[in-house]
Amino acid sequence: MNLKMKMNGEVNNKNGGKEEEQDGLSVHSPCKPPNSSASSLRKEQSQVELELKLLEALEIYPPVKLRGIHRHFVLYGLTEYMRRSMIQCRQLRTTHYGFSILNALLQLSSYHKPSFCPTTKWKNPYEISNHNPIHCYGNDLDGVKSSNRMITEYIRQGDLNSAYNVFKNMPIRTTVTWNSMLTGYSKTTGRVQDARQLFDKIPEPDIVSYNTMLNCYMRNCGIKAAQAFFDQMLVRDTASWNTMLTGLCQNGMMDDAYQLFDEMPERNNVSWNVMISGYASTGDLVVAEKLFRNAPVKCVVAWTAMVTGYMKSRKVDLAEKMFDEMPERNLVTWNTMVSGYVDNGRADDGLKLFRTMVETGVKPNSSTISSVLLGCSNLSSLKLGKQVHQFINKSPLSLHTMVNTSLISMYSKCGELETAWKLFRETLHKDIVTWNAMISGFAQHGEGEKALLLFNTMKKEVKPDWITFIGVLSACNHAGLVNRGIQYFDSMQRDYKIEPKPDHYTCMVDLLGRAGKLVEALSLIKAMPFKPHPAIYGTLLGACRVHKNLELAEYASRNLLECDPSSAAGYVQLANVYAAMRKWDGVSKVRRSMKENEVVKYPGYSWIEIMNRVHEFRSGDRIHPELALIHEKLNGLEMKMKVAGYIPVLEFALHDVGDHQKEKLLLWHSEKLAIAYGLIKMPRGVPIRVFKNLRVCGDCHEATKFISAIEKREIIVRDNSRFHHFKEGKCSCGDYW
Repeated sequence: MNLKMKMNGEVNNKNGGKEEEQDGLSVHSPCKPPNSSASSLRKEQSQVELELKLLEALEIYPPVKLRGIHRHFVLYGLTEYMRRSMIQCRQLRTTHYGFSILNALLQLSSYHKPSFCPTTKWKNPYEISNHNPIHCYGNDLDGVKSSNRMITEYIRQGDLNSAYNVFKNMPIRTTVTWNSMLTGYSKTTGRVQDARQLFDKIPEPDIVSYNTMLNCYMRNCGIKAAQAFFDQMLVRDTASWNTMLTGLCQNGMMDDAYQLFDEMPERNNVSWNVMISGYASTGDLVVAEKLFRNAPVKCVVAWTAMVTGYMKSRKVDLAEKMFDEMPERNLVTWNTMVSGYVDNGRADDGLKLFRTMVETGVKPNSSTISSVLLGCSNLSSLKLGKQVHQFINKSPLSLHTMVNTSLISMYSKCGELETAWKLFRETLHKDIVTWNAMISGFAQHGEGEKALLLFNTMKKEVKPDWITFIGVLSACNHAGLVNRGIQYFDSMQRDYKIEPKPDHYTCMVDLLGRAGKLVEALSLIKAMPFKPHPAIYGTLLGACRVHKNLELAEYASRNLLECDPSSAAGYVQLANVYAAMRKWDGVSKVRRSMKENEVVKYPGYSWIEIMNRVHEFRSGDRIHPELALIHEKLNGLEMKMKVAGYIPVLEFALHDVGDHQKEKLLLWHSEKLAIAYGLIKMPRGVPIRVFKNLRVCGDCHEATKFISAIEKREIIVRDNSRFHHFKEGKCSCGDYW
């Protein structure tokens, strides 16, 4: 394009219409100054400004152009403007804000007059003519800012196509524009190549450009690709180094992270926090503590990282000490303590801390509520869960999908399946976790058909994941739907390309084992593509006890103890098989072996919540203050049950004693004690909810059916695998569990 073509045609000067072209711009010869009349000066000033605008529109950067412009300033006596513009040029060349030097010069100039600017916009900056006048920079700057905001907003909404449409139609783009678009690509899965192509086209990439691309590689391609790009970066800042540190720590590459940390030219709080968090999360608390002590500034992030590390390592006392010593706490700190208590089996302390948190004015978020509701589930405290639900209904959290999902899970685990189903139907925005929670809830309560029906509905809206199929296989397992379970297991791999995980195999072994297909269960274990974990053999051992297969039980126990020599289940389950077959020598042998190997058996216990207090019972309990009243109630029930046809199942009395003594031992099992206490204390019309840490024994299951009919009460028992709803002499499991 010929820059000598003026907006009003070719301009002839007083030198006979001769012009000299220098540095690509039309300039007057310095040997002969122009006519200095006022009208000519105004005309030439206008010409200079138009040329400046033209250069700005074309984004011409070379310094040689600036020399031509500055020559005009000297000729027309605009030396002060030249001086100011030169200062701005030097400053802008070092800061690189993404605007060309001429753009900034025009914007800062007091001689920039909007009246000279045409108002018609042009589409192609390289096709400027008399019929396509350029748009002035004053208006263009506003347009660029507006377009940048639109791009950012579209990207925030996840609408990358609309963002790109705005981007490609912009006649002028700043580095901010390019960076915004690059951020959009970097946050979108599968667009790494597009991001790199865009990055390579950025006229003046700045450190933000490089860091955005580095994050893109880290997020989408992994640590090796990010490292390769980091090594090639022409410019780095502390944020660049911190990105690499974070990636290495998240991948557990702590030795490499420490080496990079040592090489950093400059560290900030983020650098120290990343390293402390990395070592704390991997359980290396010695190094984490050392870094924490040496950190120049210990902000709340570093303190919280140490609390998290202690909680993950089950050093709750140290976590409490660190929490108490913290100079300041934020919401993440409180959440870490609450969830840490729950994960370490101290849900009651977690709920107490939650109350303190609310009382001190800290507003919980969805993560807080999820941990609190999980604590209620672990304690089987329906009343506390309902109180938390009331708290949620008074806050905006009631609209949060994660919170509603946690409520669904809590009500399911506390035996209120109908309330969980009602909440599920009322939840407007369901994600895959919501669907999974409801399917698992149905499965846990033995509602296999409802779970599978919901799964079929889910497939039309959300693609199932591996957790979904754990719920589906569990539903088939608890409902005895063996063939359908096998079909779903095959479909998971064939139709959904989901590779089975150990949990899927555990469900399948349990499914086959409960159905008496022990040979098929063993064949599946041997065909697994990885080494079976202890739960697999524990599940097989449990099935052997139900079906009294001693040979396979010994095989399962032997393999279980090879995987985990400290497992009490391997000994106890085998002893139970011997006891069920009245092989008392085998029982004694197993118990001696346990003693020699110093294996501790955790006792079974049951509990019930009455009037905000949890009452815990163990088999043959002698501690509860109202034990005499409970025994009196059970003795009366025993007589009524026998009249109704109840016969004690003596094989579940695991001691070599007389039958009469066995009956008494069975009568004082922990779940019967809890049920009797509930019958005494709970008003009629209110279901009795009992929870047990082990599988409910066969005799207690049979007795509870009789008790529900005699007392005309609904009794809900949750053991370590499922719910049993006893009503009118029947159980929801159909005697299959």
